[in-house]
Amino acid sequence: MSYCKEEGKDKIVFLTPEDLQKPSTVTFPTEDEPPGLMLPNGEINWECPCLGGMATGPCGVEFREAFSCFHYSTTEPKGSDCFDSFKAMQDCMSNYPTLYGNDEKPGEEEEEATKNESDESAPKDSSSEVKSKT
Repeated sequence: MSYCKEEGKDKIVFLTPEDLQKPSTVTFPTEDEPPGLMLPNGEINWECPCLGGMATGPCGVEFREAFSCFHYSTTEPKGSDCFDSFKAMQDCMSNYPTLYGNDEKPGEEEEEATKNESDESAPKDSSSEVKSKT
């Protein structure tokens, strides 16, 4: 004879050998596949981990406006009508450099610009100079 006993939050089920002979009738709820960036109704899933929390930070409103504008944009090139939204998001993010800072170390942009300038002023084909001297 099988019976159940509850102890606090736990439920203990004692089964007889006859009960164990029968196939189980327990069914588990099916796990729905978690939604991605887009919800089944076509709306943007702002809770998607793929957005990295950008939709909820201090510039979340600006991010959502810019992202929505780009996503639903029908202009060519896509998102060209969203400049103001992205500018507002960029302005907001510049107010939080520790949170939204870039990955470059300070001064890398200047070094890169200097390097590019020196590369542009260097002769493009040094082999032609060598040939003309011989």
